[in-house]
Amino acid sequence: MTEQAEKDIDRQLQQIALDHLFIDTLETRNSDRLDFHEVSVWAVKSALMAAYQAGRQAARQG
Repeated sequence: MTEQAEKDIDRQLQQIALDHLFIDTLETRNSDRLDFHEVSVWAVKSALMAAYQAGRQAARQG
């Protein structure tokens, strides 16, 4: 995988985390308060569905 492809995936995952889980960043910040989040199961399902759909779209394009 190219470096650009990895950056694109990271950007998509960051956006999914923000849109569905309301998590500002996926970067480790070495703080329990900042690195661990309580999220609902429906938000997790929504985020997983968004990631799945992004993967399907990428497979069709490439």
